[in-house]
Amino acid sequence: MFASMLSRWLTRIAVLAPAIGLCACKGSVLDAQGPVGAGDSAILIDALLIMLVIVVPTILLAFAIAWHFRASNTKATYLPLWSYSGKIEAVVWSVPILVIMFIGGVIWIGSYELDPFKPLPSKAAPLEVQVVALDWKWLFIYPQQNIAAVNQLVIPAGVPIHFSITSASVFNTFFIPQLGSMVYAMPGMTSQLHLQADHPATLFGESAHFSGDGFSDMNFQVRSLPADAFAAWLNTVRGAGPSLDRAAYAVLARQSSHIKPYSYKTVDPALFKDIASQKIAPAPGPQTSTGTGRETTGAGRP
Repeated sequence: MFASMLSRWLTRIAVLAPAIGLCACKGSVLDAQGPVGAGDSAILIDALLIMLVIVVPTILLAFAIAWHFRASNTKATYLPLWSYSGKIEAVVWSVPILVIMFIGGVIWIGSYELDPFKPLPSKAAPLEVQVVALDWKWLFIYPQQNIAAVNQLVIPAGVPIHFSITSASVFNTFFIPQLGSMVYAMPGMTSQLHLQADHPATLFGESAHFSGDGFSDMNFQVRSLPADAFAAWLNTVRGAGPSLDRAAYAVLARQSSHIKPYSYKTVDPALFKDIASQKIAPAPGPQTSTGTGRETTGAGRP
């Protein structure tokens, strides 16, 4: 009876596991859309498979021992004075040590290959994007194109992106799960990150570090476009919208959430450097004049 019940459960798990895995991977780190994301995904899968070397035999042995030493099995040998076996001790300690060595090696090699500061190999020159974490929104500055966008990151597919990341407020974390490498945005400092989207797609970016009331809504859309579509988007941004000068930035820096994506047709070229070096004072805290402690939809836009 026990054996048949175990067989039924194993059959159900075998049938459901692929479906569960596909649902879990959609839009996650395992659904990689670029070389860094693929490297992160490979590390996770390799580590899982290595750990299963311990987990699977342990689970099977637990069931096998329980079945063998059941009360009705008169052939099972009872050894109340048994306390030590050199062979068992060797297996018990050598297998975990080997697993730790393999996982350590996989992670060490992956950490070197996926160093966020390391440029990605490509024939195309990287696109420069400056990222500023605000309360509670993201500002993306394109210094080469002299434009900026709020809560929307648009990039060309197949082109490496070099991100320079800072925070104008508190610690935060810049993360695009399908592209990989979560990196901190820190006030007074600039972090570096290299990513690439291999194909046109619409992806999800987020803050992965709690930073206050509006943290849960501090998300942004990532659009990876073909080269011609990216050029068309640049022309559209340059043709309309406000300019991001110091006065406009002072309004944008106020605490606000639920901000719909919008763009700036021009940017003060020294803005990011002055934010990162804190020549521009850190963003203000709650705006008590609103009576609610923070501005809401649409706030921060001139």
